[in-house]
Amino acid sequence: MAARATTFYALLLITSLQLLLTCHVSFAAGGRWKLLLPNVGISAMHMQLLRNDRVVMFDRTNFGPSNISLPNGNCRNNPQDPVSKIDCTAHSIEYDVASNTIRPLTVQSNTWCSSGSVRPDGVLVQTGGDRDGELKARIFTPCNNKKCDWIEINNGLTKRRWYSSNHILPDGTQIVIGGQGQFNYEFFPKTTSPNVIALPFLAETNDRGEENNLYPYVFLNNDGNLFIFANNRAILLDYVKNTVVKTYPAIPGGDPRSYPSTGSAVLLPLKNLEAAKIDAEVLVCGGAPKGSYLLAFRRKTFVKALDTCARIKINDENPQWTVEKMPRARVMGDMTLLPNGDVLIINGGASGSAAWELGREPVLVPDVYHSENPVNSRFESLNPTTIPRMYHSTAVLLRDGRVLVGGSNPHAFYNFTNVLFPTELSLEAFSPAYLEPEFAKFRPKIQSPKSQVMITYRMDLKLKFKVAGEVKGPVKVTMVFPSFTTHSFSMNQRLLVLDNVTFKRSGKSTNYEVQVKTPRSVNIAPPGYYMMFVVNQNIPSEGIWVRLQ
Repeated sequence: MAARATTFYALLLITSLQLLLTCHVSFAAGGRWKLLLPNVGISAMHMQLLRNDRVVMFDRTNFGPSNISLPNGNCRNNPQDPVSKIDCTAHSIEYDVASNTIRPLTVQSNTWCSSGSVRPDGVLVQTGGDRDGELKARIFTPCNNKKCDWIEINNGLTKRRWYSSNHILPDGTQIVIGGQGQFNYEFFPKTTSPNVIALPFLAETNDRGEENNLYPYVFLNNDGNLFIFANNRAILLDYVKNTVVKTYPAIPGGDPRSYPSTGSAVLLPLKNLEAAKIDAEVLVCGGAPKGSYLLAFRRKTFVKALDTCARIKINDENPQWTVEKMPRARVMGDMTLLPNGDVLIINGGASGSAAWELGREPVLVPDVYHSENPVNSRFESLNPTTIPRMYHSTAVLLRDGRVLVGGSNPHAFYNFTNVLFPTELSLEAFSPAYLEPEFAKFRPKIQSPKSQVMITYRMDLKLKFKVAGEVKGPVKVTMVFPSFTTHSFSMNQRLLVLDNVTFKRSGKSTNYEVQVKTPRSVNIAPPGYYMMFVVNQNIPSEGIWVRLQ
């Protein structure tokens, strides 16, 4: 125990020096990479950005010691761990974006392959996991004094939730959908009986021996219903009445896009929010051909991943998928909405499947998808990283416009030697091209309101900002809900483009003012904390936090 406590203090010393020890920064027209920290102590399997610009990360508790000790020499009994029955190491950390430092957090039960969301008050609610964690809920309340930590709620769930998906609902509660062997959904906090409601769609999309329906892609439609995608198709669910409102066709070709044939998905930016009918489009990218998981698992044959995206307007009367070719095949990729409305596709491999040891050919090149461009001109390839990010990698958007990238552990334990892809404990930041110095003069700087402002629905909101260079065309104001990211899916990810009411410049100065209309309903934008950006010529400002209620 003393040795592990010494490790903790040594790591703190290393952390304080890491700005001096960081690797080179790569610059290119297609963005740049920077290694932030070579060792954060854990492999970032799950990530959530909080309203105080801290990122909570965690992996699992039953696979031996991590590389960071619990604070104050603490240890905990861990009878389910085959390696460490007494565990003195942390399996969760808090990353401070501003100071580029970390601190260990304490989880008491297994959070492996779990899910979550932030409540309207900004508190992180995480649900499920494996074994002693499968019925747990856990909450983490952001703080600035470094004293906050995980609080566990026993029997917070009714059913075992492992590989489930969560979504924040218009009333601020969460729905928890699916999971291994769970063809149903429930709510957190628990509702009156029955709390568990059958969802036959999940049984129908379950491929025998492969599943291919875990971590379903879930998005709140602007009519209040839930778009749920699993395997290769989707439904629109009225979760209150447990009624399937609409059934969507399978993606052409029929190949699976859900875990373990893991692709990724986003709800594309919602715009024209004052219109009577708001278009909502879902984009699903990558995955693995049917049978890839079994071929990799049983025969060590690694099939090329899917190299297509499929896009659908979910509110059309007769919705159909449009299939587009990606620049490269990708399985286990992450899709992150950028403040200007572009979609970053990052991480993953070019062959094989998700699950331990089953992915091959790391994809080091990110691609950006310009959703408003014409078909066949939407993809742009960006500057590559040098670090493979395979199974159990993550990516989240930060308020400054960078994308935080971490994780990658395709092994049952931490394994750093004699393997194709060692367990990755490093943390990187990818800066899209809009952060290049040459665009600084076009980058807006929000003057007011100040961060952490409270806003309401249907209000006229004025934003004052400065731009040193030219302002072209109407500027955009966007709001982004921070996602809970794990296993190539960013739960609750949502970007809204607010309707401009007025726009003006103060004489010939660099001062501008835009007035926008905030969302009109909780179905369009659930209550909670959002990052708000001003975008000029596709170049976003640094964001401010706003609380919509």
